[in-house]
Amino acid sequence: MEPLRFAAAGQHLVAGRAGLMQVVVDLPALPPTGLAVVTHPQPLLGGSAMHKLPHFLARALSGEGWLAARPNFRGVGQSAGTHDEGRGESDDTLALCQALRAGYPGLPLLLVGFSFGAYVHALVARRLADRGEPAWRTFLAGMPYGLVPAGRSYGTPRGLPDAWVVHGEQDEVVPVANVFDWARPDAQPVVVVPGADHFFTGKLPLLRDMLLAHAGIKVR
Repeated sequence: MEPLRFAAAGQHLVAGRAGLMQVVVDLPALPPTGLAVVTHPQPLLGGSAMHKLPHFLARALSGEGWLAARPNFRGVGQSAGTHDEGRGESDDTLALCQALRAGYPGLPLLLVGFSFGAYVHALVARRLADRGEPAWRTFLAGMPYGLVPAGRSYGTPRGLPDAWVVHGEQDEVVPVANVFDWARPDAQPVVVVPGADHFFTGKLPLLRDMLLAHAGIKVR
């Protein structure tokens, strides 16, 4: 990808690895102080960049001075390609991160993922770290690992630098025990929200505040 800069908020089509990729951009009122790539839940279950949770988190970040980019994964909205179980999606998201870094040099890069999007960002975070170009910080909510009740299996990488992993105690899509199995070998801390389901119903303000805190933004 060529370096990316956005003059206006809204929906944009950019060159991706599988063709055009649709990216929804939220811009702050002033020049951005950071870059956030916010990824959405499972496309096979209707997930998209317009899902309420990534939309809510992206708006919260843009309101605090960050440029927030929400890509639609392959085959979603106007994005080309077909679902690739995270492989192609991580290729596309990695390319988007690199293009944004090139377009806005010197700004910190924050990876924010929910559900399948958290799995994709775990792959991206690992690849960036392996290249010696780690993301500034990573925030993963409802991240899948292992075999989930729907029958899909996720080989989520471990050892993610500067990652904050948040999970709902009553997550019905990804049992919290799966996430503990993922975290145990590296003693990776996991923040468990009591009573929260997979979509953090009724807990979104708390999730937002945790994200802003992880981004170093003082919660008002």
